[in-house]
Amino acid sequence: MRLSMKIAVATAATAVAVGTSFAGTAPSSSAAAARATSFAPASSATITPGVQMYTQGAQCTGNFVFTDASGGVYVGYAAHCAGLGEATDTDGCLNESVPLGTKVTFNKGGSLVSEGTQLGTGTLVYSSWRTMRARGVTDATTCAYNDFALVKVSTADAGKVNPTIPFWGGPTGIDTDGTAAGDRVWSYGNSSLRAGVTALSPKTGISLGDDAAAGGWSHPLYTVTPGVPGDSGSAFVSADGKAVGTLSTLGLAPLPLSNNIGDLAKELAYAQSHSGISGLRLALGTEPFNPVL
Repeated sequence: MRLSMKIAVATAATAVAVGTSFAGTAPSSSAAAARATSFAPASSATITPGVQMYTQGAQCTGNFVFTDASGGVYVGYAAHCAGLGEATDTDGCLNESVPLGTKVTFNKGGSLVSEGTQLGTGTLVYSSWRTMRARGVTDATTCAYNDFALVKVSTADAGKVNPTIPFWGGPTGIDTDGTAAGDRVWSYGNSSLRAGVTALSPKTGISLGDDAAAGGWSHPLYTVTPGVPGDSGSAFVSADGKAVGTLSTLGLAPLPLSNNIGDLAKELAYAQSHSGISGLRLALGTEPFNPVL
């Protein structure tokens, strides 16, 4: 089983993936619109942020839930999770990906020897990597850090979805001003390397500030335990529960065992402009954010 252990590995000059595959802000009315979608209760929902997602055997972690103008429901994850290159390939403008329409499953309890229990299915409908290739994007910063994809939940399974982040609650909105050194962040990873031990999934950490060379696209940080292959795509939120970013790379140098998260505001803005999904917006959590470990 290929685990897309593709948490990318960032070196001083370039992002290098580690083998595990494993958005301007929404309009001001998006909060009310997102809440208008009917979701399963947080206590019983089985497809939520933090769910394990498998694409042709490659495993990553879902980040946030999104909706569209027609009531469609989506779960976001890292575009490199659907990539076809090596674990060290992280330039989305150069690397091939599976086609749109590829089946993705939502699973629970996956391990290195089993994909666990299937909770539902979805379809890959947007990939920043495929979109940038199709548009002929050459900007090095965008190509390196725009690492975001959307899976549309099947109609049969949409009633199993809730946008609340397990353990922490939220998100409460979208962060639009990046992070400063020392800012606290919260996350929920679900790598199959942990063999379904969910007690190891909640994480908190410290931002190292915005990556000056990334033009606001990437934020390096340290968590108590670093994101590992399979955690790729995980949601990160700020002290007020706002969505900051999505886990993309594992840093080797100059900041060993740090992680780098893609900026959700930029990733979502790009998707809103180029995915063809009308009314695409972040769905807010139905439970309050509670940053207590």
